Amino acid sequence: MASTDENTPKGPLNTFEFLAIMCEQLASVAWSKMGLQPDLLSGQIHKDPVQAKAAVDAYAALTEILSPQLEDEDKRRVQNLLRDLRVNYVEHSKEG
Repeated sequence: MASTDENTPKGPLNTFEFLAIMCEQLASVAWSKMGLQPDLLSGQIHKDPVQAKAAVDAYAALTEILSPQLEDEDKRRVQNLLRDLRVNYVEHSKEG
């Protein structure tokens, strides 16, 4: 992780690090839209299966691009999270 020291020289934006951050954010949005954690902005539980599916699908698409750049352990972690997101989406989209 990059240092937050103001005196540390900053290099150019690394696209793959940015994609990893986007993946983390999409996973949080997916959990939230499944109604499994509070909304990032409102702090309220709000279930929206259509938006949850969009977040899970976007996570899957980005991880396809990101995976070739990852070490094996990180690839497994990303794929495990994708599996968990998909399983939970199916389970929670069936509910009321």
